[in-house]
Amino acid sequence: MDKYLRQIVWILMLLIFPVASFAQKDVTQFLDIPVDGYKLEMIEKLKSRGFTIMEGNEDILEGEFNGRDVNLFIGTNNNKVWRIVVRDKYPSDEINIKIRFNTLIQQFANSSRYSIQSDSLISKFIIPEDEDITYEMKVNNKRYDAMFYQKAIKSDSLTFEIEKLVAQEERNDEDFEKVNDLILERAQVQMNALNKQVWFMIKENYGEYRIMIFYENAFNEANGKDL
Repeated sequence: MDKYLRQIVWILMLLIFPVASFAQKDVTQFLDIPVDGYKLEMIEKLKSRGFTIMEGNEDILEGEFNGRDVNLFIGTNNNKVWRIVVRDKYPSDEINIKIRFNTLIQQFANSSRYSIQSDSLISKFIIPEDEDITYEMKVNNKRYDAMFYQKAIKSDSLTFEIEKLVAQEERNDEDFEKVNDLILERAQVQMNALNKQVWFMIKENYGEYRIMIFYENAFNEANGKDL
């Protein structure tokens, strides 16, 4: 097939089948567990990671995550898991929650599991040391949250293959064609990452603050089709 025709076919595939083929294999993960499947299955997988059912409430799990005691909540849509919520078990004061929020931003930004975001975008998430978040949240209804996206599973390997081919001193037409195909495939899997959302926020309740982290599989999220 002519290489230009192949490119056109690839682009049409991207438009007509937007990452559907990756939906079941490349979804958001929490502790290497795909945020997918049925709730009871998810509970068993989380228990295998050391979490336990909270006494008196079988819908909440508790355990340790990222150095903190936390509670876990499982969100479902049409009986399929679409969200894992991680909430601090114990509250913090205003000073410590700002430090914790800013630390989380740096941890996500430095993690190889997440797409790199620009320094300017990261800086917008950082809470200034002198900011009165109590005033901002209560008077100005300000939300403190930050969004990241888990990398597509194949993203790094495709980038490596592209760079290896480009670095060759001599390339033939077949090599150029392969590079084009790899670039288009990488674009497709990177689009998939938009469905692998991980975000966190500060939750205030009567002057006490907690961090809540949301691991979401947008493929399973309610999209209005049941209305």
